[in-house]
Amino acid sequence: MSDPAVAMDNLSRYWAGVESTITTLPPSCSVCLQSPTQSLSTWRISTCLLAGLYVPCSGCRDAYYIKLSFCTSPLSPPPIRVDGSTRGSDPVTLGQWMTRTSCGARRRGGCGTSRRFEEVTPGEFWDIVVITAADEKQEQVFERQIRSKLRQSELPLGVHYHVFADPIGPKIGNGGSTLLALHRLEELYADKLDNFTILLLHAGGYSQRLLSASALGKIFTTLPLGNPVYQMLELKLAMYIDFPTHMKPGVLVSCADDIELYSLGDTEVICFDRPGFTALAHPSSLSIGTTHGVFVLERGQMEAVQKELEYKACYRFLHKPSVETMQKAGAICKASHCVRSGGGTEDVGFVYTDSIYYFDRQTAKQLLVILGEIGTLGCEIDAYGDFLQALGPQATPEYTKNTANVSQEKQQLVAVRQKIFSRLQGTPLNVAMLNNSKFYHLGTTQEYLHHLTADSTLRNQLGLLSESTGIGQSCSEDYGQVPCIIESLVGTNCDVSPGSIIEYSRLGQGTCVGANSIISGCCIKANTMIPPDIILHTLCVPEGFATVIFGTGDNLKCMVSSLLEIHQLQFLGINFEEATMYLGLKLSQDLFSGSGKFRPSLWNARIFPGPRTTAEDSATAVLEMFEALRGKSVLQLADDVQLLSIEEILQRKDVMSMLGFRKQLTEEIHQRRLAGKNSNQAL
Repeated sequence: MSDPAVAMDNLSRYWAGVESTITTLPPSCSVCLQSPTQSLSTWRISTCLLAGLYVPCSGCRDAYYIKLSFCTSPLSPPPIRVDGSTRGSDPVTLGQWMTRTSCGARRRGGCGTSRRFEEVTPGEFWDIVVITAADEKQEQVFERQIRSKLRQSELPLGVHYHVFADPIGPKIGNGGSTLLALHRLEELYADKLDNFTILLLHAGGYSQRLLSASALGKIFTTLPLGNPVYQMLELKLAMYIDFPTHMKPGVLVSCADDIELYSLGDTEVICFDRPGFTALAHPSSLSIGTTHGVFVLERGQMEAVQKELEYKACYRFLHKPSVETMQKAGAICKASHCVRSGGGTEDVGFVYTDSIYYFDRQTAKQLLVILGEIGTLGCEIDAYGDFLQALGPQATPEYTKNTANVSQEKQQLVAVRQKIFSRLQGTPLNVAMLNNSKFYHLGTTQEYLHHLTADSTLRNQLGLLSESTGIGQSCSEDYGQVPCIIESLVGTNCDVSPGSIIEYSRLGQGTCVGANSIISGCCIKANTMIPPDIILHTLCVPEGFATVIFGTGDNLKCMVSSLLEIHQLQFLGINFEEATMYLGLKLSQDLFSGSGKFRPSLWNARIFPGPRTTAEDSATAVLEMFEALRGKSVLQLADDVQLLSIEEILQRKDVMSMLGFRKQLTEEIHQRRLAGKNSNQAL
């Protein structure tokens, strides 16, 4: 979907088509029950991002919402309907979801209000939404944000929301989280689950590859969309809006940092109603296949793809295979006229890769049996590699001994995989082939920057804005890149370079932000020069504010075994050993936080100034660090200065203060916009 101006412009082009298509109007107003005005000339466009149509009521002069869907592309508008149906050629489900669950319940002023959702009725939405968390602290952080969203009706009401934390001890992976979530649900709901549709979102972990999402969680990553702005949680609910009504009781498994967009024909619908597992599959290049799961279908089924949606049985699932493995397994499709992701056709080979999958209630019970046989989880289980590789008639147990894609090999892992294979062997794996679809991953800093500032396809499909409820400069495009400003106040004479993201921040007048940077939660004093290719992030802590800075290419997950290898760590473009010299720090084990085995990394390096009273002072102190690293100044640290690692700052984070800071900023932006609007009206 595109922005409201484009929507209204395109709608005006098709007005004749709209008038000829509409044959009936709703029988009565939902407020006073009187018949609405019949004249189409009185219809008006909603002011929300995802435009809809209202018809004024002739009785109470309220607005009875008419459910319409229309295309914002001037090339191929789908049929416009008033029967509640929203299926068409538009590949984006977000507008459809907003129309059904939000706008239809609104009165006056469209969808752009602070209250989005009303209570959903049983059977039309998910019965349960589960979000997994890495530990109890993250569980509490997630629960607070969900409660806040529910209070403001920013999530559909009438749904059971749960956050389940992984237990203390070894990492158990998203597969282990799946098993424990099923166990918790069984304890809470028992046989009621026989009739429930469940959405399971894996969101555990501290997002070391996208630092701005570490404190509040990647499922709450902000997107430049909607008012109030959307986060990944709302977008996930949007993308999957149609699924529960075409799903038998069971569980849909998804991750918190990906987006699946697809196009379906007018009569096509994705159904999750088959026994066993059903997975969505996307046409992808061979190189993408090497980093994802790949489906092996029957050879005869790999040719002459024509429909946008096809259902096939999967013979075998490959997890992050080499090109040679894909070739030997017969996974490569060579249909020359096959529709590729994002449109167009190619003659080269491609494969079908994974994204989300469903399993039915009976399969969920089998997974609970597996958990009972395993007992206490002590190793990482992959919800994709370890579950799906056991499925299909050509599945073999060879993968159970392959630990090439495992971050930490545990003695228990092979035995656990063998138990999983033994129980799931023979379980069907059905594939819904989305032949005109696109899979996006936003889990890293580089991906987040690219998709929000440079990927015009995703921006157009979702209607992402360069400036989403922020106030400041007008955003310009440069070589396909735009700056992205989300819920931020940008002072006069500021220059935010294309390719950078400003979220929940204040930039003082005259501030310049270099290209390809992320400024998150910061207050920047006037006339500050912020370098390119960095992420600057301020967090609230009980003592005030703490700010960190990293390069967008820094690897915070990289660990070395000793100080002798410390030069292998790269910090802001230079090796870490050299960085400590510029910063006047003594290289020793005390420079790194954490307990247990000593594994130095950027994640646990104590290099950031301790809390400051103001967010502005905190950001200034860290930017002085950067100047020292560039040899432009000498960093003078007091003898008693406290230095913290990002690991320690996150352990001390004050979530409620961070949410309060965001809320205050949003309210100030809203008030300034109102003041500006009233001023213009007065003129």
